[in-house]
Amino acid sequence: MWFFSDEQKMLQETVRQFAQTELAPKIEKLDEEEGFNRASFHKMGDLGLLGITVSEEDGGTGLGAVAATIAMEEMGAVDASTTLSYLAHSILCVNQIGTNGSAEQKAKYLPKLISGEWLGGMGMSEPGAGSDALGMKTKAVRAGDSYTVTGTKTWITNGPVGQVFYCYAKTGDTKRDLSSFILSSDMPGFSAGHKFKKMGMRASPTSELVFENIKVPATNRVGEEGASVRMMMKNLDLERITIAGISLGIARASIEVATRYSKERTQFGKPIGAFQQIQERLTEASAWYEACRALTYTAAKMWDEGLMVGREASMMAAKAKLQAAQMATQVALDAIQILGGYGYTKEFPVERYMRDAKLIEIGAGTNEILRVIIARQMLGSEVADALS
Repeated sequence: MWFFSDEQKMLQETVRQFAQTELAPKIEKLDEEEGFNRASFHKMGDLGLLGITVSEEDGGTGLGAVAATIAMEEMGAVDASTTLSYLAHSILCVNQIGTNGSAEQKAKYLPKLISGEWLGGMGMSEPGAGSDALGMKTKAVRAGDSYTVTGTKTWITNGPVGQVFYCYAKTGDTKRDLSSFILSSDMPGFSAGHKFKKMGMRASPTSELVFENIKVPATNRVGEEGASVRMMMKNLDLERITIAGISLGIARASIEVATRYSKERTQFGKPIGAFQQIQERLTEASAWYEACRALTYTAAKMWDEGLMVGREASMMAAKAKLQAAQMATQVALDAIQILGGYGYTKEFPVERYMRDAKLIEIGAGTNEILRVIIARQMLGSEVADALS
């Protein structure tokens, strides 16, 4: 992007090299076996990527949303699965503790999370509460200097492999009586439940988290009791901006493979890139990618400059994620079509790109929910709800 600083350009090149040397050689096997590249997180820690949005005072690099989105795009272009796990760790867990945690919580958890010794995640979605996050049933009941937490979370990225999870639970009788807690996998009553077998993002482990009367110290509550809705919604905006970066990476990689193939593959005595239908798919893909890239990085830049506030912020983040996710899926599908039979096989990576891209149309807010968010801001909630 035209406004990238020299530091951000250097980060871009560093992460691009890291992705090629550390992620690319392993992703095909990990995707096939549903494995996990745990070793890469130690190396991300060495590069300062795991605390990318955390202040330097708290042990991070303090580079912000633009830098985080750059990291997502560069790694996502090679290995979207590991990048998704990176997002769950760095944005959904580390950033939350760095932004909302107490000095004691930061000192206890951030050093090992930022180094990569511990892996993090977030517990929000539940079997009966996905898009309706405020409908969650997990409860935390206070008794003296601790809480008893009971419930089940689902679709938890890094669930089977993580050690620290930033989780939400009801601490009152209304939907908005939500509190945040830092839970660790070694707490009695904590277990990773069913691990899901997935169509895409297969090298990013996903499971349930089961809380069976976990006794959690009150010191592990983040912020005031019942005051976590605002924090949750704000972090969702950042998640949507940065996960759009993964979509950008997938789309860029798909375009590169399809363009190269169109130059090399010949039919009827000439490269297939000479045919107008191939040119149309490539040019539309490239233009859509650039438009979504501008939208996404503009949202990230606004975040860093403190301009992403209130409902307008939610709408901007929703637009970036909605368009980038749709774009990546379609661009990957078009790449498969351009490659023909080869695109449908594992001889080329575009079929994996398509499988991975589809997840981002579902996770971090479905396309349908994002359209509701945008419509309510444009029309007002009363009009939008009446129309729906």
